[in-house]
Amino acid sequence: MNRLAHETSPYLLQHADNPVDWWPWSAEAFEAARTANKPVLLSVGYSSCHWCHVMAHESFEDRTTADFLNEHFVSVKVDREERPDVDAVYMEAVQAATGQGGWPMTVFLTPDAEPFYFGTYFPPAPRHGMPSFRQVLEGVRSAWADRRDEVAEVAGKIVRDLAQREISHQGTRPPGEQELAQALLGLTREYDPQRGGFGGAPKFPPSMVVEFLLRHHARTGADGALQMAADTCERMARGGLYDQLGGGFARYSVDRDWVVPHFEKMLYDNALLCRAYAHLWRATGSALARRVALETADFMVRELRTAEGGFASALDADSDDGTGEHVEGAYYVWTPAQFDEALGDDADLAARYFGVTPEGTFEHGQSVLQLPQQEGVFDAEKIESVKRRLLAKRAERPAPGRDDKVVAAWNGLAVAALAETGAYFDRPDLVEAAVGAADLLVRLHLDDHARLARTSRDGHVGANAGVLEDYGDVAEGFLALASVTGEGVWLDFAGLLLDHVLARFADGETGALYDTASDAERLIRRPQDPTDNATPSGWSAAAGALLGYAAHTGSEPHRAAAERALGVVGTLGPRVPRFVGWGLAVAEALLDGPREVAIVGPAAGDRDTAALHRTALLGTAPGAVVAVGTPGGDEFPLLADRPLVGGAATAYVCRNFTCDAPTTDPERLKAALGD
Repeated sequence: MNRLAHETSPYLLQHADNPVDWWPWSAEAFEAARTANKPVLLSVGYSSCHWCHVMAHESFEDRTTADFLNEHFVSVKVDREERPDVDAVYMEAVQAATGQGGWPMTVFLTPDAEPFYFGTYFPPAPRHGMPSFRQVLEGVRSAWADRRDEVAEVAGKIVRDLAQREISHQGTRPPGEQELAQALLGLTREYDPQRGGFGGAPKFPPSMVVEFLLRHHARTGADGALQMAADTCERMARGGLYDQLGGGFARYSVDRDWVVPHFEKMLYDNALLCRAYAHLWRATGSALARRVALETADFMVRELRTAEGGFASALDADSDDGTGEHVEGAYYVWTPAQFDEALGDDADLAARYFGVTPEGTFEHGQSVLQLPQQEGVFDAEKIESVKRRLLAKRAERPAPGRDDKVVAAWNGLAVAALAETGAYFDRPDLVEAAVGAADLLVRLHLDDHARLARTSRDGHVGANAGVLEDYGDVAEGFLALASVTGEGVWLDFAGLLLDHVLARFADGETGALYDTASDAERLIRRPQDPTDNATPSGWSAAAGALLGYAAHTGSEPHRAAAERALGVVGTLGPRVPRFVGWGLAVAEALLDGPREVAIVGPAAGDRDTAALHRTALLGTAPGAVVAVGTPGGDEFPLLADRPLVGGAATAYVCRNFTCDAPTTDPERLKAALGD
């Protein structure tokens, strides 16, 4: 048993019984390296990472390798989901040195935490031009013993180079019409018209780009933007990326056609995609978008909700294939023989419906379920029966492991998705699930000074401080919940979080944002990245929440901070639009206003008030905020000085607190919101 046994991270606990004498990331680990005059092996991964499991089994569970590590290195294991700051700093170094990155990330450091040698996965024996892990260890040990001055010089140069990568943000401005049009043109050039999505394999779900395209269409009427969003969403939903039985999306597709996924299911992907499909339905009325949004929401609640009301981080890609071996995708793939066993006479029908063939679409004649044909040509009742029986049969298989830590940022994304999906489709249970997760974040993750903790598990808060994405995404979730529930307390909590963004994460002179707070642990550099990756960057998430809060409250400092933060999107959007999708979506909201909608009614539960409220929530105006309550209600600043018209429920649509004529008619409100 090593030092990881008392950690809360499921990933670190997976390594608690390794013969490697692991340390968690800590000052004590580096002091031990300094005292023993040893280099540090930093190994970074996460619990649902397939190749992290492979390297652990091949190397970290191997006694001979462990003995060598324990003699010559101080070994530090980091969960990148708990410490995204540590991951970001050293991944930047890995990518700068090698031109690529990934997990597991393997970095060798001096006792001052300065990196000098890098890699990702190393095999136990030389393979495909890669050295073995043991060869790497012996080379690093030799360099540390015999060429220390050279190692120190390399480490110092790397740290100096990283320090010069500060983002230039002085004098930039938010993107305007021209920059957003250029961004759309850039996306059009990278779009795959045959298969949907952008770029080649591997293909990741472009949820944030879809949000930009939907908002751009809503603001400008550009049909091409809507077509790219709709076609991409349909191709993803009909492919193997989507779980055709249980709902929810896998992490990415290994091919261009969305056929074979990397089977891990992440909370953040499903929260972002649930919201994107709900917004696609809002824009088009697509039955497929409605089904996928609801099935994805139900998947999150059914399989990721924790006993405390939050949402777990992920489900593993690997699971027991029935022989004791952990195999990627074993839980999800099927053969014709397995269909025969589960369905009998309906097996052939199901094989046609789901695209299951003797040759298979995966490995060893197995198929990932897809929808290669239009559902309308099949008997709907029969297909529902088939799905129920296959789902019941699949439930008999060993399930993938679950990483049940609660990450604040990703739960903020889930709160927004579930609140809006529940409101759109009259599913109060989904709104209740959103409220439950938001309650957990307030109760457990927020301290007495409204500072966020990054994670919790089993009702116990983790020791790691929240980073910018936590503050931005949780504030975004609270703002969505305020609009849906009409409970102003969520607006208040969002304001507390955003005060920290302004005070502790922002450069007051330039408006640039940092991923860590000014009083956070000092690393070799302060991480800073405005580009979206699998989730909105902390930078763009904070910009969106700042803009929404300003629309609710009229706060000029929050709006000005949002505008300054969006300056980098004006620079990056026309050049690399795929990587600033959420920033572009926020810029669309800024250009549209965003619109402020106040709904006042004579009493709580009034039917006419509810009709106006629902119409407001279904409006497609980019980033519009909604407040609902009684006249003069102090829950929301937008309700101040908003009287009823003729004693009836009334809607006010405003921009920058300048309002159109009020209306009591839902159809007129719908027209005012761009529909």
